[in-house]
Amino acid sequence: MKAKKIFGGIFFATLLSFGIAQGIVAAQYFTDGTSPVTNLPPGLKFDPSKSLTSDNSGLNPGYMITPPPNTRPVDPNDPLPNVTATSAVVIEASTGHIIYSRNADQQMFPTSTTKMATLIMALESGKISEIVNISTNASGTEGSTLWLEPNEKIPLNDLLYGMIMVSANDASIAVAEHVDGSVQNFVEHMNQRAAELGATGTHFNNPHGLPDNNHYTTAHDLALLAVHGYTLPGFEEIVSAQEASFGWIHDKTKTLHTENQMLWLYRGSNGIKHGSTKNSGRCVISAAKRDGIQIIAVILDSLYMWNDSIYLLDYGFANVKPETLVSSVNVVKTLPVVSGRRKSMPVKTASDIVVPIFQNDSDAYQIEYDLPEFLTAPVKINETIGKAHVICDGKEIASTDIITTADVEHKSFFRWLVNKIHNFLA
Repeated sequence: MKAKKIFGGIFFATLLSFGIAQGIVAAQYFTDGTSPVTNLPPGLKFDPSKSLTSDNSGLNPGYMITPPPNTRPVDPNDPLPNVTATSAVVIEASTGHIIYSRNADQQMFPTSTTKMATLIMALESGKISEIVNISTNASGTEGSTLWLEPNEKIPLNDLLYGMIMVSANDASIAVAEHVDGSVQNFVEHMNQRAAELGATGTHFNNPHGLPDNNHYTTAHDLALLAVHGYTLPGFEEIVSAQEASFGWIHDKTKTLHTENQMLWLYRGSNGIKHGSTKNSGRCVISAAKRDGIQIIAVILDSLYMWNDSIYLLDYGFANVKPETLVSSVNVVKTLPVVSGRRKSMPVKTASDIVVPIFQNDSDAYQIEYDLPEFLTAPVKINETIGKAHVICDGKEIASTDIITTADVEHKSFFRWLVNKIHNFLA
């Protein structure tokens, strides 16, 4: 078993090195004065088929990546002809709006992007702080690994970092067994949860993504699962981690380094997962957040996965702009105050709400306010007294508290009487 694991580790390390080398052509840097996306003249759209600018990547300013041409056939109407993925989609997370799509509902092999779904199940299990006892079955799992040993006891949360950062298959099995008692039970519940979240074209047969003809998904389904993932506490921290240290790691450095190159290559990148097998090709779920806008891009079966990811994220940000729909500076309403030393109180939101605007369609949003008809003294400043909701297509996409703007003391009977006498005499 040890020999098999060592051989498997060497094999997958070789595959990983080859995948990184083939996934991005990052050695061809040339000085260039290309205008960054954010500074283009009004009305002019960025053409990501021409260059990958360092304004968006993590490269030095004034440089660009010159990618190789796409050797695969592309629809003549496709706005991103240099994207090499068979299937791809770009969506804005809060609305689910599809910005770009290529065969997004085509059944594909997900490879290790599967681990995103495993992460979601673990985070929703309520067992995140529990200790996992590593089984012989988990420690013997082939492929990329953390070299877990039978009967090791490791916090579940730590295993999730290892599972995502270095795509550890043994950690995936250990997580599944701990969360649901067995891999079979876990996968069954993972499929149920995927369907509940709208991923109806997906069927998982394992928690790690190793090849299986009955293990498939679609680019759009993975994007939907990613959208849900970012709503879960702990998800973003794990999928965006570049480095993590744990005492149980079987390496003298005791440190994990993520294999997700986008976390260094792309400005605003905040996750999430990639993988590659012979059957699936190179697959990446990538994400980035800027100015309150979260973009998620999925590519399946790509020739140059990092280049494709940069193209897609660039296209996403070029076709959506942030707009402050609710501002914490503005007064929402002035409410009457009962039994207070002042008769009314202006109230405002605790924070801004920034929404994505597609093709200047700000009319797609409605704002609903939950407010009392009046306030009753005493009232404290910054006291939460209601909620502002932003609705798009019947779905709430954002909300913030509505708060008071001043202290109001209770008006006592004695003071009321004094005021009455004062007013009478005046």
